[in-house]
Amino acid sequence: MTDVVIAGIGQIPVGEHWELSLRQMSTRAIRAALTDSGGLVPQALYIGNVFSSIISHQANLGALLSDYAGLRGIESYTVEAAGASGGAALRMAYLAILSGYVDTALVLGVEKWTDQVGTELNTAAATTMDYDYESTPGMSITAQAGLLMQRYLYEYHLSPNALAGFPIQAHANAIHNPNAIYRRALNLDTYEKAEKISDPLNLYDQSPMADGAAALVLTRRELLPKDWNRPVVGVLGSSVNIDTLASHDRPDPLAFEAARLSAEGACAQAGIKPVYADIFELDDSYSIYAALSLEATGFAARGKSHEMAESGLFGPQAKLPILTMGGCKARGNPLGAKGIYQAVEAVMQLRGECGPNQVPDARVAMIQCLGGPASTAVTHVLQRM
Repeated sequence: MTDVVIAGIGQIPVGEHWELSLRQMSTRAIRAALTDSGGLVPQALYIGNVFSSIISHQANLGALLSDYAGLRGIESYTVEAAGASGGAALRMAYLAILSGYVDTALVLGVEKWTDQVGTELNTAAATTMDYDYESTPGMSITAQAGLLMQRYLYEYHLSPNALAGFPIQAHANAIHNPNAIYRRALNLDTYEKAEKISDPLNLYDQSPMADGAAALVLTRRELLPKDWNRPVVGVLGSSVNIDTLASHDRPDPLAFEAARLSAEGACAQAGIKPVYADIFELDDSYSIYAALSLEATGFAARGKSHEMAESGLFGPQAKLPILTMGGCKARGNPLGAKGIYQAVEAVMQLRGECGPNQVPDARVAMIQCLGGPASTAVTHVLQRM
């Protein structure tokens, strides 16, 4: 089987980039990844993006961004799967190389959230839900997460602050990440005093939508530059699964079945079980998503993931490092780019490039991004080879 490796990574800081356009952000990430790859030349560019046609009034990103980055004459198009768009674009590149039709591929995740303000952003976000039965009656993505959290707390007889450990851990990890939007600690007292935004969900249970761009260069191992002198990181497994778009259509809304199936599929390809991963970069768009993802993938019993967070088992030096560079909560959540930021951070961990946040002896990383409440789940397993 072909060894597909990640040869280059690039990212820009997540934040409010009022001074940069969508194409400028993208080109910075692309050029950084190509430089990091040692000068590999891509034949394809796969783009993860959700909102450009709505917020930036710009479609056909494949042509626009490739041309602006000086990559004419290549295959390029956008992959959309809500919050799983970045992971889906990575999967497209992986399959293209695995098939033999592409030797080297670029993957870009990009989102320009600040091209609009106010209610227009809520309208854009609502397009990722079921329009007829969720968006039209007035549901928002925050209310969607709030209902799941409410059900979770009720089902397991927990206090409203039960999930505080997830954002607290994310903020602690982001302190040393120069690309994070929030590089400051969060304590329990501050969390408990936060405003409710969709009861019981409070302000710190939600990740900040923001601008960002991150990129990867994938190739076959034998095509790496001859002077390559860094650890080689390979893609050992890739899997995507879907569930109903609307949570109310599921027999058990607290069972993130797509997350479970996607993780099992990627790990089966890699020849491991999910619990053998040294790092799990999960989707913490909301605290409740982090809890349900851990339980769906077998790292925690149902209703018990919060206990692991409270016990400090998720830090970089702990039993199961998660959100090692801040996750969506503190690094920030440029929705279509989320999955690529996860991959960049996982590669950095496997190369040993994460400084104070470095996970000791990390060899296997599992990354998973979700579209909505695990309506779509994309999982990849990466390994230092």
